[in-house]
Amino acid sequence: MTVLLVPYHLDERLPEDEFPVTADRVVAKPLEGETFWARVAGLYDLVGDAVATAKRPTVVTADCTVALGVVTGLQRLGIEPSIMWFDAHGDLHTAESSASGYPGGMVLRTLLGDGDPAVTAATGLTPVPPERVTLVDARDLDAPESAYLAESVLKHVPVEAATAPEGPVYLHIDLDVIDAGALPGLRFPVSPGPTPDEVRNAALRILETGRVVAMTIACTWHPKEGAAPIAEGLIAELVAAAKDSRREP
Repeated sequence: MTVLLVPYHLDERLPEDEFPVTADRVVAKPLEGETFWARVAGLYDLVGDAVATAKRPTVVTADCTVALGVVTGLQRLGIEPSIMWFDAHGDLHTAESSASGYPGGMVLRTLLGDGDPAVTAATGLTPVPPERVTLVDARDLDAPESAYLAESVLKHVPVEAATAPEGPVYLHIDLDVIDAGALPGLRFPVSPGPTPDEVRNAALRILETGRVVAMTIACTWHPKEGAAPIAEGLIAELVAAAKDSRREP
């Protein structure tokens, strides 16, 4: 298992020592471009290369958009994974539906094929069919996201009901899925929510299947506001479980 650190929140590079993990490789590059998506497209292309050449990668970063590079890398290996997406939010906005314009709120919709074309043009990312996506928790949905889910075959389940589908799985965990009262300093806190133990147990169930081909842990908090020390044990346990897991033939 290879731990890849992508030390960015969106297009802002963060100090590597702000992430509670020991990485085997840091993935970073100068970012250029007139728009956010143009600036990060080359980074996610590089993430795709890193994932495609890593052994059962666990990618640690500070927001969810790096998932675009992770799925790119799996597709370069010929793997078309199902996605288990743990998040307090839906991340199902388009640029037109988002009131805030926050790119992290658009990433899952981009994986489904409805995002800015800059990343797909740079990486070759192809859309993931919605029937292969399971949105876990997502207790804080905006009206356009709820409307999209009402018309989609995408699955939406609570943490306690999260089970791995058959075939290869990409496990994405935004740690803001945890109740904000248990994890201070989150950028977008939501309470009430599942406990750290409930999230850990659900993730371990999925990892124990041996079908997780890549995992992302998104440390979506403000640096130095208290979340990192609390999350350190959980991250270490998830990384260890990913290391011990084995792919099914």
